[in-house]
Amino acid sequence: MATAVLSLLLSGFYPLAVWAIAQIIFPWKANGSLIHGPNGPIGSALISQCFTGPGFFHARPSAAGSGHDPLSSGGSNLGPLSKIGFERVKTRIECFRRENRLGPGIPIPADAVTASASGLDPHISVENALLQSGRVAEFRGISGERIAGLIARCTENRQFGILGEKRVNVLLLNLELEKRR
Repeated sequence: MATAVLSLLLSGFYPLAVWAIAQIIFPWKANGSLIHGPNGPIGSALISQCFTGPGFFHARPSAAGSGHDPLSSGGSNLGPLSKIGFERVKTRIECFRRENRLGPGIPIPADAVTASASGLDPHISVENALLQSGRVAEFRGISGERIAGLIARCTENRQFGILGEKRVNVLLLNLELEKRR
């Protein structure tokens, strides 16, 4: 009897109650934070997408499947002393510098060269976005000041004002760029 009651309570009533509360209090988040375009959903504000062209801001590297694959979420499990991990980061630093035409004296933010734990983090640091802004501005023929303004508009503050750092959602920033074509 106890098994039946607990099964009904924990497998039926509790999930239904949590779902109903989420639908009432946080409906956008509870339904995947989908961003819609003219032809339907184009992405989620919660999941990274792979942008590779020079006219787009790029997300952090991903260890999820073949890259930014939500069905293969997960980190690489390579520690800070791993030779493979060290070589990957070193290669990513060289690529980031070359791609964004940055000299050797410019510090590269960690999020530009390391994957997040899930491999699907949709945010980059403000510093990362600013380092990419020159490449994007040049490719699109837009002034650096205009790009910096878009970055500032798309910057999200620390959670609850104290947790984490200011961050930029790459999908939302790239959508703003596309609106201004």
